[in-house]
Amino acid sequence: MLNRSKTDFALWPAAPHLVLFIGTLLLYVPLLWHGFTNYDDPDYILNNPHVNAGVTWSGIVWAFTHASAANWHPLTWISHMLDCELFGLRPMGHHLINALIHSANALLLFVLLRRMTGAMWRSFFVAALFAWHPLHVESVAWASERKDVLSGFFWMLTLLCYVRYARNCGKSSSLAAPKPGEGGSSSSKSSARFRFLSSPSYWLALLFFACGLMSKPMVVTLPFVLLLLDFWPLQRFVASGAATASTLQRLILEKLPFFALAAASSAITLLVQHNAMWSTASLPFGFRLANTLMAYVRYLSKMFVPTNLALIYPYPHSWPLPGVIAAGTVLLALTIVFVLQAKRFPYLTVGWFWFLGTLVPVIGLVQVGVQSMADRYTYLPSIGIFILVTWAISDLVASSQRKFETCAIAGGCALIACLVLTSIQLRYWRDDILLFSHTVAVTTDNYAAYDCLGKSWQQRGNVDRANKCYEAAVQLEPDFPLAQFDLGMNLVALGDPAGASNHLATAIQQWPGNAVLQYDFGVFLSKHGQAQDAAAHLKAALAIQPDFPEARQQLDALEAAMR
Repeated sequence: MLNRSKTDFALWPAAPHLVLFIGTLLLYVPLLWHGFTNYDDPDYILNNPHVNAGVTWSGIVWAFTHASAANWHPLTWISHMLDCELFGLRPMGHHLINALIHSANALLLFVLLRRMTGAMWRSFFVAALFAWHPLHVESVAWASERKDVLSGFFWMLTLLCYVRYARNCGKSSSLAAPKPGEGGSSSSKSSARFRFLSSPSYWLALLFFACGLMSKPMVVTLPFVLLLLDFWPLQRFVASGAATASTLQRLILEKLPFFALAAASSAITLLVQHNAMWSTASLPFGFRLANTLMAYVRYLSKMFVPTNLALIYPYPHSWPLPGVIAAGTVLLALTIVFVLQAKRFPYLTVGWFWFLGTLVPVIGLVQVGVQSMADRYTYLPSIGIFILVTWAISDLVASSQRKFETCAIAGGCALIACLVLTSIQLRYWRDDILLFSHTVAVTTDNYAAYDCLGKSWQQRGNVDRANKCYEAAVQLEPDFPLAQFDLGMNLVALGDPAGASNHLATAIQQWPGNAVLQYDFGVFLSKHGQAQDAAAHLKAALAIQPDFPEARQQLDALEAAMR
């Protein structure tokens, strides 16, 4: 027999952890040679003086007291500041940090699932799918999506602390209702209800949840997920052998601080996004509801068949009614089936409602932006589907004589496919021309992608190709202000100020709340002898964004010249 040293046995438990973390990091190594993109990266990093100045006290104060890019996420801003402090504006460092955080998230997910369920290989497979699935390339490869991986990091830490808390008191007397015949004063009962407040793990979970909300407000659904985990696998709904109303009340009670933080974050988000940017909110509610149903089904299809992935999926002009009805029917049927199987196969219910619930903030009922859906939105919701599928297949082949071999082969093929498709998807992120050309190729009538592709060509000095892209964007969607504005600015470069003026004025009418558009139009008017109108637009820019030094300097110089 072969003798195995103690070191061999000591290293073996760490092997899945090392494979997951190092494998994920190696998968995303090509990012180190990628650049920034012209979609959001200028606003978040390149042209943001508060961020690219590095970590400063004034920058930290700005991060907590100002909303920018239609969001309030101070920890995300500070993480970008730290990147700039360490790496400057070299994209390699920014991409490296994204990859490191994503790798850490995969590792934390593995640890979390294993602690909750005790199932090592199923937990590993779910974590590996999360780490290597091509749908998550966007969240990692896009520097501006630091908010995804960072909020995911705090999401995992919150759940780990909550599981520790639940393991200590989840089935203790603090959750169980008093047995018949057992008395107890009202004060002791009240004290028992609030016993969770004395747990350090509980307060750590609450702290990490607050950090997650300050990284990306999409994590507002986490309290809902805590209740799902109470049902399975923590099984905290059952006390003393049976589920009771008292148990449910106490489980909800201990979530109230989490719900309070989620409500505060939601209120802040709605406030800062109101009139912050051009949006699809003016679309009829029925159309947005149809998009919601279609988006859920499209997300599911891309989880199982991750092809034709794109950075931007714009709203179509209409959804076919039969398709909407079919999507709604599929979603309703799956929901009914999983609810009916909740007692026998609780992971089906938990995984399904994890997916449905965590997508609610971004599913399109309340929306800012041009996207009908986005790959990045699946970063955390996809975990629910991965859990559902992994546990279901494992139970399905449980009676097989070759259960382990069957699962290993099927799971191995799935993970290899993910690795290959993710490697391919990463290549499109090497530069903007590749990224937006691919996006145009795999989507239909994508006016936003044409606009971004035009910017890419313009930045390379090819104003003629840029103009064709801008014209295509405006033709596809005349009410898209960024395309109108970019076409106008490009016409300035081509020596057509009259044509430029029309498109710039149209952009301002469509999006009067954009300080940059107001400023650039003011500069344009100033250069073409319309000083009074120029001053009005510069003042509008400052009214929208008081800390806009270029607008202040331009207005002061213009007013001095007008005296």
